Amino acid sequence: MDALYTAVATATGNGRNGEARTNDGQLVVDLALPKELGGAGGATNPEQLFAVGYAACFHSALKMVANRSKVTIGETAVTAEVSLNPVNGGAFELGVVLRVEIGGVDQEAADKLIEQAHQVCPYSNATRGNINVKVAATIG
Repeated sequence: MDALYTAVATATGNGRNGEARTNDGQLVVDLALPKELGGAGGATNPEQLFAVGYAACFHSALKMVANRSKVTIGETAVTAEVSLNPVNGGAFELGVVLRVEIGGVDQEAADKLIEQAHQVCPYSNATRGNINVKVAATIG
């Protein structure tokens, strides 16, 4: 199947200390190792970029499944917490917690919507079975 869209980005410099930019110039970011990992901080890092992407993608999936299901929802927000975790042998893995706020529905409807969104979100599909992802809905 042909891609609907392909994003292209290039990182330069010294890995986590450098710069990343998209080929269209819409996103240009300095990169720095976070203070929590012994770096200087002061710039973004891959985990933050992944968190922004996952939050935005999941939010879009949530809106889509609500619309498809003809469920009227109120204000919504998705917060993604992306953790860098050590694993045996000196490797690392990511962990994700998605906190989804949904207004205008009860808890049962919110839980159903986030489960549906988790099934269609490209980030969820890419990480399923590879990254521990926890999704929780709160109503408001």
